[in-house]
Amino acid sequence: MDIMQQLLALIAVLLLTYGFYRLRRQFRFWADRNVPYLSNKIGFMDKSIHPVEHFRTCYTQFKGQYPLMGIMMIVKPIAVVLDLELIKCILVKDFQHFQNRGVYYNEKDDPISAHLFSLEGAKWRNLRAKISPTFTSGKMKMMYPTMVAAGKQFSDYLDDKVSQESELEMKDLLSRFTTDTIGTCAFGIECNTMREPNSTFREMGRKHFEAPRSALKDAFKMISPNLARFLGVKEIRPEVSEFFMGVVRDTIDYRLKNGVRRNDFMDLLIAMMNDDSSESDRITFNEIAAQAYVFFIAGFETSSTTMTWALYELALNQDVQEKGRSCVREVLEKHNGVMSYEAIMQMTYIDQIINETLRKYPPVPIHFRTTSSEYRVPDTDTLLPAGTFVMLPVHAIQHDAEIFPDPEKFDPDRFTAEEVSKRHPYAWLPFGEGPRICIGLRFGMMQARIGLALLLKSFRFSTGPKSTIPLEFEPTNFILSPKQGLWLKVEKI
Repeated sequence: MDIMQQLLALIAVLLLTYGFYRLRRQFRFWADRNVPYLSNKIGFMDKSIHPVEHFRTCYTQFKGQYPLMGIMMIVKPIAVVLDLELIKCILVKDFQHFQNRGVYYNEKDDPISAHLFSLEGAKWRNLRAKISPTFTSGKMKMMYPTMVAAGKQFSDYLDDKVSQESELEMKDLLSRFTTDTIGTCAFGIECNTMREPNSTFREMGRKHFEAPRSALKDAFKMISPNLARFLGVKEIRPEVSEFFMGVVRDTIDYRLKNGVRRNDFMDLLIAMMNDDSSESDRITFNEIAAQAYVFFIAGFETSSTTMTWALYELALNQDVQEKGRSCVREVLEKHNGVMSYEAIMQMTYIDQIINETLRKYPPVPIHFRTTSSEYRVPDTDTLLPAGTFVMLPVHAIQHDAEIFPDPEKFDPDRFTAEEVSKRHPYAWLPFGEGPRICIGLRFGMMQARIGLALLLKSFRFSTGPKSTIPLEFEPTNFILSPKQGLWLKVEKI
């Protein structure tokens, strides 16, 4: 063996030794910091159940021992937060250490992935400041008539269906309703998925959530995001990205050429793109496309699954359903039967139903953060290095019997003003909290209010021969959605 071969062999041995040393250190990450951790990683490899079940087990096992516990996902250490005061620090008090979600995006090769949910640092702060004014209560009131029109179209369609069939699959119908609502508000396009269930918008929504993902690719993006970007790895499926970029481009061109104004989300974004008063307030075409995309994808799925779970619980709890229906009718009587913005905002029991649904079935059941700098966990000696993944197990916390007694019971009265005041303010976090709270929460809540109010006003829901009880979570969808769909008997009132 010549000197060069010996040298290469020595380098290979050194690299392997170093790699083994780093791997061994990585697996001792939590033990070295005196943080209780899950040594058995096999459970997290079980893909037959939804990840929230794993996190609920961790929360139950380790809660009270320490403010957080550790797990390993492949070779990535993850901190699972167990203490509500620590959650408050992460989301608000010490937000400067936890600005980023750690969600992969590739602005260069996959511009539509660089949206508010995934962006980090200064880029996120600047864009959030520009976009926030489009989601004020005043802007929601402006979009309200468009949302109600989509809701009435949905109600009329259901009226026709009920005359032909007594039992309907509601999950798909609700997804079509939210697709139509957001398609109109975000793009100014009449998707009409009620009459055309295979419309391109609906198909692209399905592809985003239902298409199989590569576990190896996802792991690579999580462990080495910078290398993944360097190699041009994309997050969004090419056909989905091309579709939304094309729709946004065509919409902007048409409106500018024809002077069209619709008082919707797209109008507000176009106005910012053409803002001559301040260059810092302008947004680019790619930024518009990315925001319109995430607004559509996040809005239609989260709102439709929330309403799906609400109808499931209302079908099982007829007394709650009747109380909700009475609330809608009493408010409408005060407003001459008109489902006005003022009327919908007075339906407090509908809000309680939605909030209790979001407690039992938070659409985003785990919130993510990463440390942007070294962070000492308050009242401990634990230091989390920069880049540490942090997960907030929202679903597990909202099923903690010490916080919400009898947590499996569906009880909207948990959300009266009096009951809410008794709880820790960070015990209910379906939208997150602090500077990175969900920017579209007003829109999502309004969409769910309108949908449920119109449905309860005209229809009664109950379980039937095709109903699956209990419903299981779809394990391949991070959003909490029912695995078997939702079949219910629907009667016209």
